[in-house]
Amino acid sequence: MSNPETSAKIWTKDFINLSVIQFIVFVIFYTLLTTLPLFVVNELGGSEVQSGLVVTAMLLSAILIRPFSGKLLERYGKRNMLVISLFAFAITTFAYMGITQFSLLLLLRFIHGISFGILTTATSAFAADILPSKRRGEGLGYFMMFMNLAVVAGPFLGLTLLQFLPFYYLFMCLNLIVLIGLLLVFTIKKPAIDIDGPKQPQDKQKLSFRDFIETKALPISTLSALVAIAYASILSFLSVYSESIGLAHLSNYFFLVFAVTMLVFRPFLGRLFDRRGPMIVILPCLFTFAVGLVLLSTAETGWIFLLSAALIGVGYGTILPCVLSLTVQDVPKHRNGHATATFFMLYDSGIAAGSYLLGIVVSHTGFQAMFSYSAILVLIMTAAFYWYLNRQKAMERSKTIQGESSRL
Repeated sequence: MSNPETSAKIWTKDFINLSVIQFIVFVIFYTLLTTLPLFVVNELGGSEVQSGLVVTAMLLSAILIRPFSGKLLERYGKRNMLVISLFAFAITTFAYMGITQFSLLLLLRFIHGISFGILTTATSAFAADILPSKRRGEGLGYFMMFMNLAVVAGPFLGLTLLQFLPFYYLFMCLNLIVLIGLLLVFTIKKPAIDIDGPKQPQDKQKLSFRDFIETKALPISTLSALVAIAYASILSFLSVYSESIGLAHLSNYFFLVFAVTMLVFRPFLGRLFDRRGPMIVILPCLFTFAVGLVLLSTAETGWIFLLSAALIGVGYGTILPCVLSLTVQDVPKHRNGHATATFFMLYDSGIAAGSYLLGIVVSHTGFQAMFSYSAILVLIMTAAFYWYLNRQKAMERSKTIQGESSRL
């Protein structure tokens, strides 16, 4: 007889629509990430330093708003904040069409990052709520897959359109895309169970650390942030590295292979995570990620370059939904907005810190050494995850024994 939890549906109407919204948001994010530096230099007459600032400004504001987004979700409700933040994200997306000065663009990017930080916290927390608890790892794997697909679709869309059309029409295209998200958000219903937690009393209370950060999420989020530092080596330096080794024509295919292998392996590994636990999935995937980075550091031919993409797609592409599932599984449902915000705040910080720190490493040692050091970091994190997961298992076993003893 099958367990109703394990046979419960993942692909409900609400989950599908929420996943499409997640895809739309990140397509816009990655399209702008790759094309705005060109807009700054070619349209606004800015410098390379200024083109980098438009990327940093949005990421910085998203990191700063993360600690507050969990409290907003808890106080006003996840669905309400999903709708409000998506509207704010859409309005700031529309505003790019009227930008003619760099200072205004920088301000717009900072405001855009605020709506992006709240919105992506809301989508992930809402997804965790509407998924069956026993299939959450598998379901979040599918959900995060939409984000990873946007890594390929966004840059491809932006760079392809700019080959034939000016920036104005690119921005117009993004406006049409975000309108689809606005239409979809009104079809998503709040779950029948009250998942927004106990209502706060009307009298004023002092704010505490827990109003902004979920402490139970800190250990796994910190470990994930350190892994994200290594992944920043791919996001920030792959295109430049591919040029330096004469494989620039394969840089787009790198992310395509990454996406395909992720699509093939993630469903199976997500189910394995739910059925057998995190250790059997996370540890091999971290090791695979490290091997991919080592191969990338030694790549001199196209097939080695693309093989590294496949390994990184299987390894890193699986880790993110697994650790996000671990982040929310041990907190009450009304606190998973805080847990999700804590996770992405540290994850985004890892990406930002990695881009900066690894840039220093590259300037002193070169790309090959930088990727090798990133692989070493991932191997250290593999050992750290092994220790952490064993510690969690021991604590759960101790609680079970204590519970059984108390009933005797």
